[in-house]
Amino acid sequence: MQRVYLFHEAKGLTRFELGGKGYGLVEMTAAGLPVPPGFTILTSACKEYYANGGKMPSGLLDEVRGKLKKLEEITGKRFNDAENPLLVSVRSGAPYSMPGMMDTILNLGMNDKVVEVLARLTGDRRFAYDAYRRFIQMFARIAMGVKGEFFEQALERARHRLGVKHDFEIPAAELEKLVKEFKEIVKRETGREFPQDPWEQLTMAIEAVFKSWNNPRAIEYRRYYKISDELGTAVNVQLMVFGNMGMDSGSGVGFTRNPSNGEKKLYGEYLPNSQGEDVVAGIRTPVPIERVEEPIYKQLLDIADRLEKYFKDMQDFEFTVERGKLYMLQTRNGKRTAQAAVKIAVDMVKEGLITKEDALARIEPNDLNQLLHRRLDPSAKITPIAKGLNASPGVATGKVIFDTDEAAELGNKGERVILVRPETTPEDIKGVIAAQGVLTSRGGMTSHAAVVARGMGKPAVVGCESIKIFMDMGYFVTDKGLRVNKGEVITIDGTTGSVILGEAPTIEPELTEEFRLLLSWANEVKRLGVRANADTPEAAAKAREFGAEGIGLCRTERMFNAPDRLPIVREMIMAETEEERRRALEKLFPLQLGDFVQIFKIMKGLPVTVRLLDLPLHEFLPSEAQLLVEIQELRSRGAPQKEIDEKVKVLNKVRQLQEHNPMIGHRGCRLAVRYPEIYEMQVRAILSAAISVLKSEGETVQVQIMIPLVSEVAELEYLRGIIEKTAERVFQEQKIRIPYKVGTMIETPRAALTASKIAKVADFFSFGTNDLTQTTFGFSRDDVEAKFMADYLEKKILKENPFEVLDTEGVGRLVRIGTEEGKGANGHLEVGICGEHGGEPNSVKFFHNAGLDYVSCSPYRIPVAKIAAAQAAIAVKEKAPITV
Repeated sequence: MQRVYLFHEAKGLTRFELGGKGYGLVEMTAAGLPVPPGFTILTSACKEYYANGGKMPSGLLDEVRGKLKKLEEITGKRFNDAENPLLVSVRSGAPYSMPGMMDTILNLGMNDKVVEVLARLTGDRRFAYDAYRRFIQMFARIAMGVKGEFFEQALERARHRLGVKHDFEIPAAELEKLVKEFKEIVKRETGREFPQDPWEQLTMAIEAVFKSWNNPRAIEYRRYYKISDELGTAVNVQLMVFGNMGMDSGSGVGFTRNPSNGEKKLYGEYLPNSQGEDVVAGIRTPVPIERVEEPIYKQLLDIADRLEKYFKDMQDFEFTVERGKLYMLQTRNGKRTAQAAVKIAVDMVKEGLITKEDALARIEPNDLNQLLHRRLDPSAKITPIAKGLNASPGVATGKVIFDTDEAAELGNKGERVILVRPETTPEDIKGVIAAQGVLTSRGGMTSHAAVVARGMGKPAVVGCESIKIFMDMGYFVTDKGLRVNKGEVITIDGTTGSVILGEAPTIEPELTEEFRLLLSWANEVKRLGVRANADTPEAAAKAREFGAEGIGLCRTERMFNAPDRLPIVREMIMAETEEERRRALEKLFPLQLGDFVQIFKIMKGLPVTVRLLDLPLHEFLPSEAQLLVEIQELRSRGAPQKEIDEKVKVLNKVRQLQEHNPMIGHRGCRLAVRYPEIYEMQVRAILSAAISVLKSEGETVQVQIMIPLVSEVAELEYLRGIIEKTAERVFQEQKIRIPYKVGTMIETPRAALTASKIAKVADFFSFGTNDLTQTTFGFSRDDVEAKFMADYLEKKILKENPFEVLDTEGVGRLVRIGTEEGKGANGHLEVGICGEHGGEPNSVKFFHNAGLDYVSCSPYRIPVAKIAAAQAAIAVKEKAPITV
């Protein structure tokens, strides 16, 4: 099988065969652009190299020699020729852009003989020796393993001796001395002479590029961007053109549109009298691309237009000018900000270059987070003092505050605070609400702090184990020993997980007209509904602003643990009889009624799924440790015995309610089976609120009442019966009826596996994939994320964190079973998902393919989910057979 192709022979091969750089060169050649000739060694050869244990594939060098001969014929140049020597560049080229991660060698073919020929042919001895010293420096470092610092030190000594700042100021005679010194360094460090045979140089360079596929920085880059290690790199061998032949030469990088804001204007930089690496190295300051000589600039404008029409996307290209002649060395789809991505996609539709479906397909959904939260100014130089899990995107700045009550007090007065805690609990909600953002040293991506912060659109960094918090002393210390005191200002970046000392510069999000138009196109294309997880009027309003099609999860825990309600809830928990419990619940009823009225007014006309109480009761009581301290303090100061007895009574109740594993203990529907009066009160509040809104607004929500943690159909049958009886009483009292649905969360494997039975009693399912992931893996999410998830990912035991990206093989299979068997048993069953995965693009695409009806996510993830849902629909449409 052929593994080496000249650029003009390779048209039709894919980017996965040619690599991104090779693909661009082949396509530009086919489009008639001025590309120096060359050939590409396919990525399959790199894969063979590693399959052979790091040995060159059989017959590959014979193929290379054949194509090299063709290149010599095309150019009229030959390796080591005394009249017209051939010099080439050897560059890597992965299927996905990995800028700077792998290796490139320029000026290959230089040796002691060729440098003199080049000096004679160009009449420029300085240029020739500059090219030679660059080649030795690059080749020795990349292909021979010599440390680059030895050459840099020699260069620095030369500059110092001559009293100059830049390499281009070093005269020819000194460059000749440097070439000699560089060769001596190679001999000293490797024990061999610098290779003079260009063919030997080429074979060593090809192997060096193959090896660079698995250098540490390339591996880390692929890990971060989730690029497969199996793809391999291509090798591109191309005729050298020289931008360092004088002031009529130079090198540059251009973008066909502005990669920061998407403006349709040629954007880039140019460095006269330079080679490509000079532009990247930043040793000299380039000039804006529009300052290139006018004839060249006009050519670049024309080429930029042709590139966009050919590739139908914004291009990032590299070019060289050699003595006034322009050459194109690379083109690829340009990296861009989210703002630019949206504008470019929409503008290209308006220009007729691409379709709406093309525009939607090329947006990276997760990048839209940049448009929905404040973000760090990318031009600012920032050094983080600590790093944790990037739990909730956006940037927040404020004073470090450790106490929840103090955070609430200061925040409500208008002061900006960051709530810093080892972890947060439901009782910290007022501090979270008042704070600009949350920083915890413990907890995972789906911990309380993370979930609550995401729901509120507040930045959060959790599981920041590189800080040690001394709550009582009022400070925390980083692993570098930096102490940060209460009241000092910090900035947290929930997009990257960084913690920064002081106020970091930020920029406002921009919801542009193009962004709104793109979302309207997504609505036209997608099949999946996109709802919001929202349990406050503020979150509901934000969800509606971002185009939510309802609320898929309205948690009710906040309606129990708000500061003004906790005393009532604790009264209910401490009750000895059902009658006492009902009296306490009756006090809660008007408060929850008011909560639902506010949310329902905002969401009128849309479905709202309310999850009845899920938390175990001990979550609403103080901890045992806290009570023991309080009791000791009461005794120490001689408090009345009655006050002490009350605290002891609460302590006894806490101990009575304690569980070894509360996550799978007495919570959710199990709590309601024992205390049905809790759900009765909630159902009364929900339906009464919906009727109240109908009377005042003329329209109300589509009520969906969701029972959590059902594993056995009999649980749902029993509780549905209670809900229906309660609803009937409300309708009789109000003298009006409204439709409502009763469903359940599917969050245990047994519920998914018995979906055909449960579906006969349910109007809808909503997969709670957070808990379903825990119960399927047998993981405690906070524990595994804090203790060993990083090891599992690093050692590739797991490809992804299953709490962030749905485990499609295990949890996903349960979702498929539950959906298919549920819908098979009940043709009217609606199926959604309300776990954190509802806003994760890859998971959304899975839910589309699994046949779900909607996803529900944080309000700030709605645009992300909409784009992902549209992409899933487009992908299915493209795979569908064409019918005539």
